[in-house]
Amino acid sequence: MQIDHTNLEDFIRGSAFLGTGGGGDPYAGRLMLKQVLDEGKTVTIVDPQDFDDTKTAINILTMGAPTVINEKIPSGPANVAALRQAEQYLGYKVDAVMPVEAGGINASIPLVVGALTGLPVIDADGMGRAFPELQMTTYNVAGLSSNPNVIADDKNSVVTISTVENIDAERYCREICVRMGGIGQMACYPLTGRQIKDHGVLNTITLAVDIGQAIREAREAHTNVVEALIAFLQSDKIGRFARVLFDGKVTDLLRETKGGFSVGRVILDDLGTGSSKLEVVFQNEYLIAYKDSEAVAMVPDLICIVDRETGEPITTENLKYGQRVKVIGTSVPDVMRTPEALGIFGPAGFDLDEDYLPIELLGQ
Repeated sequence: MQIDHTNLEDFIRGSAFLGTGGGGDPYAGRLMLKQVLDEGKTVTIVDPQDFDDTKTAINILTMGAPTVINEKIPSGPANVAALRQAEQYLGYKVDAVMPVEAGGINASIPLVVGALTGLPVIDADGMGRAFPELQMTTYNVAGLSSNPNVIADDKNSVVTISTVENIDAERYCREICVRMGGIGQMACYPLTGRQIKDHGVLNTITLAVDIGQAIREAREAHTNVVEALIAFLQSDKIGRFARVLFDGKVTDLLRETKGGFSVGRVILDDLGTGSSKLEVVFQNEYLIAYKDSEAVAMVPDLICIVDRETGEPITTENLKYGQRVKVIGTSVPDVMRTPEALGIFGPAGFDLDEDYLPIELLGQ
């Protein structure tokens, strides 16, 4: 498969949905991808099952608060510099690149790097959505190292960090990211084809394209976009649980940039009687939703806020007072629901005072 002008918009829209509010504004990713495609470069996507077990790929990403990424566009060449520095550390050239997360601009950046370097992009990631921290991956759950953690800026500064624990890589790189102006371009988590097959969340680039296509086709058919999207997610092809958590209007919003993250919460009033409220807490991504003080969805399950008419996903930095939205919740693959995984990117990983319950069991 290739990402080209025919499916670019579908991919960007779908990756915004999988970003669950974070991962960086997909608009910037669209512009970067469109530029390399307009220059005649190609983006080749490789199914992980077709990637040889002994070959290697490295994860490519942008670190930073989404509010900063909106003002300071990521640099593809800086990511290439981080990639080349990582190869020097490893002592070999990698055979491919891949996204560390499936959502937002971090779904797009590896494709830009693939176009700039000629490397294929593996159709898999380590989150199946977007998470705000480097250690929140299925690779870390499996005990795989993120080393080397290489972070670069647009002024040609490149820093390489090797740590014993992946959580320390997050802490150190986050501090450097802040010093770089709140954004840094990274390469980390070198993996073999076998490790990707065993521990990755597979075919998430394809999933993003399919989600974006489902939204577009519903618009073109003038059908209810959100209902069509829910039906698609629940279809045999995808096999996720999905439902509308809330239909309402943004009535209150707190959003701050702290420690390299965009943190806060949004309050919605329902569009019926106005007597019901939904509160969604976020740290770059939407983490937990409370309907009238009762949890109705929580990480790692996806919480996505979309325009109630068009189905367009709305990121945390693009939330505004008065927006009329629907909040969609959907389940994640079983690999993200093991006790080990929940300890890293479930409610406990964000110091939320909730025991994880699958979205299927909440709010019924």
